[in-house]
Amino acid sequence: MTEQFTALVVDKNEEQFTVELDKLSIEDLPKGEVLIRVHYSSVNYKDSLASIPNGNIVRNYPFVPGIDLAGIVVSSDDPRFKEGDKVIATSYGIGVSHYGGYSEYARIPSEWIVPLPEGLTLKEAMIIGTAGFTAALSVQALEEQQITPNQGKVLVTGATGGVGSFAVAILSTLGYAVEASTGKQSATDYLKKLGAETILSREEVYDGKIRALGKQRWAAAVDPVGGEQLASILSQINYGGSVAVSGLTGGGNVPTSVFPFILRGVNLLGIDSVECPMKKREYVWQALAAKYKPANLEQLISDEVTLKQLPEILPVLLKGGATGRYLVKLV
Repeated sequence: MTEQFTALVVDKNEEQFTVELDKLSIEDLPKGEVLIRVHYSSVNYKDSLASIPNGNIVRNYPFVPGIDLAGIVVSSDDPRFKEGDKVIATSYGIGVSHYGGYSEYARIPSEWIVPLPEGLTLKEAMIIGTAGFTAALSVQALEEQQITPNQGKVLVTGATGGVGSFAVAILSTLGYAVEASTGKQSATDYLKKLGAETILSREEVYDGKIRALGKQRWAAAVDPVGGEQLASILSQINYGGSVAVSGLTGGGNVPTSVFPFILRGVNLLGIDSVECPMKKREYVWQALAAKYKPANLEQLISDEVTLKQLPEILPVLLKGGATGRYLVKLV
């Protein structure tokens, strides 16, 4: 293999902060049992935060961001993986405390790696990435609460973002009637193609007033937004319904009352993709390769970019300008 390879490196010192391509060697990579030739990665909100000096994601510099990667094993000290295996690595410390996927090669602890399921290509795995995996965890949580398509409509908030887009696509694939909430009026056609039956403005979900109990509107919701809007959603969930929450772009405070929980039996389900146990992780990836896999997967791609383009692309998510997923191609 090559002695040097290309990676996107962020660096910070007292004088400046830089985001630029650099040459690394295998010796520069952190410890791990499996060396992977990275074929694809993706762009997530965490990656965008890692590309700014005050993003509070990266602790030690220099650093290689990228919380997602998919590629082929070059060498392995773990007998569970061998040269030529196709694998996925997301979450845990990847792209946060351990060099990530914005690199032609990555060395990853074996306990963080999922074999690529039959039914997915490496490219498809990174169209999905952490965003799609989080959406799938949310849908699975609703299914575990026995939320079925015949119980009523399911709300998806932040519907043009990575998690929201995938939630719309997965739920519609499973036969649910989806109402998609977005602040982007121009995204109607995009969301309809993903399977949303109805497009709602943010104001139709939360009008600025939080009521202890509102009119029952949805059987369930997938919410990657949080904040005051989540409190409003909880007050409008049908009796026995559930809300799967995975984000806080709308804020970390949820000023709700106990009434949705004690008078309507509403369930608030927390979704964490970072430390998700491996057994469950593998199960959900298998589902993403089969029953959860949207037929319109390619429509979730906003753009396919290279490492060289990343310094221009990463700030887009911070400005709320992304619709769908940015796929990063390294091979």
